[in-house]
Amino acid sequence: MLANVGLAGSRIALPATAILSAINPSNLKLELTESLVLDDIDNTILKMHSLREIGIRFSMDDFGTGYSSLSSLRKLPLYQLKIDQSFVRDITTDPDDAVIVQTIIAMAMSLGMEVIAEGVETEEQRVFLELHGCHAIQGYLFGRPMPLDEFERLLASTLSTSKQ
Repeated sequence: MLANVGLAGSRIALPATAILSAINPSNLKLELTESLVLDDIDNTILKMHSLREIGIRFSMDDFGTGYSSLSSLRKLPLYQLKIDQSFVRDITTDPDDAVIVQTIIAMAMSLGMEVIAEGVETEEQRVFLELHGCHAIQGYLFGRPMPLDEFERLLASTLSTSKQ
């Protein structure tokens, strides 16, 4: 059985029985884009609060690329902002991108949200982000996408090496 959850005119099919009985909803995070959330902000906020009541968490993906206002942002039951890679890409060479990223990090932290930087490809970017309080990062610095069977082999190899 699927529970169809509509957020801002879009529908997300969730296995209702799994959410309500087989898994802990607090282990589920839905990543939403600004444009999805802002299509019908008041209705979206109500639905997000309903899902949050059962433990589901929300992350704003690609933050900074949409048109959200700060007043809308503070109303959303978000626990995390993901800084779009378009800002991260040039943080070590473009002072404007550096200031934008620092501001997003400070704002997220002030609002009690976690922050993740997307698209981290260099050690210099990682160091910059860490120095400014962003300790959760993702990107090619750690690895490129790979087929599942290749990932499973890498994981098995890493686990066997760590046990030695």
